[in-house]
Amino acid sequence: MGIVVLIVFALAVVIAVGYVVGIYNQLVQVKVNVDKSWANIDVLEKQRYDEIPKLVQVCEGYMQYERDTLQKVIEARTKYLQAQGPAEKGAASSQMAGALKSLFALAESYPDLKANQNFAQLQTRITALENEIADRREFYNDSVTINNTRIQQIPYAFFAPMLSMKEREMYKVSAAEKASPEIKFAYPR
Repeated sequence: MGIVVLIVFALAVVIAVGYVVGIYNQLVQVKVNVDKSWANIDVLEKQRYDEIPKLVQVCEGYMQYERDTLQKVIEARTKYLQAQGPAEKGAASSQMAGALKSLFALAESYPDLKANQNFAQLQTRITALENEIADRREFYNDSVTINNTRIQQIPYAFFAPMLSMKEREMYKVSAAEKASPEIKFAYPR
């Protein structure tokens, strides 16, 4: 009878340890997934960051009177480099996206610039990166949602604080980006 009790006790301990290990592994998995999804955004934003000097260089020759717009693109790039964490990087990335939109809109006024093959390639490359970044931000928010939900659920809620797991911040769009853009048409007189 003593051996049966010992075997049952040993099985209960093995099951309990296995259960705790399973919970730990699931928490680690969601944490790593959030970190990976943020790193994917960072990689694409770094690629966009690297393309901006080339774009500005091509534009400078054509846009002699648009120094302010080019300066805003350069400033946005610098702010992105200095940003720390998802909130600051998100804000800096939004500012950079807005500055690039302004630059591309202004480029419409310069037919020679629009016809420049380097400009066209850079514009296409940056636009493609913007689309990929948007997709990765959506994936990041999905990963954060899973993480934040998991660490609030029982039994994970008991183990998450022991593992220093906290809620993560979602990527949010700034109020300025939510506003409808003002569109003006220049009619010939």
